[in-house]
Amino acid sequence: MSYDQSEIDYFMSLAFQEAQKAFDEDEVPIGAVIVKDNKIIGRGHNQKEHSKIATAHAEKIAIEQANFYLGDWRLNGCTLFTTLEPCVMCCGAIIQSRISELYFGALDPKFGAVRSLYHLLEDSRANHFVLVHSQVQADRSAVLMQSFFKKLRGH
Repeated sequence: MSYDQSEIDYFMSLAFQEAQKAFDEDEVPIGAVIVKDNKIIGRGHNQKEHSKIATAHAEKIAIEQANFYLGDWRLNGCTLFTTLEPCVMCCGAIIQSRISELYFGALDPKFGAVRSLYHLLEDSRANHFVLVHSQVQADRSAVLMQSFFKKLRGH
């Protein structure tokens, strides 16, 4: 499942397109895409504010789309590209769905459960291990998040 740099850049750009949708909808700008055999099978962006559903995170929405696409809860052989380090809930969904590989943008020091606060996806006590690539286009993610919170505060 190795990706070359141009493929990583392409799939991350699609995740950032999803994040921009969230930004435009006044949602925290996080976007995600799921890839299997170089095909997008799920995509999502944060929708908590508009849906009024606490679990409407980009990664979870993308996972659900991929589940429906494949007709299976197992996403073996799938890769998740997301613009920000996943939270505890999303890490649980990644593990439960058996996603094989994760590429993510900026670290999230307040909620990140992959590198910042916890290392849930690489915990040897779990029954599933995820290959993690962190801080992919992290600067781009950080700039988008900073822009959003400046906009939110009216700066």
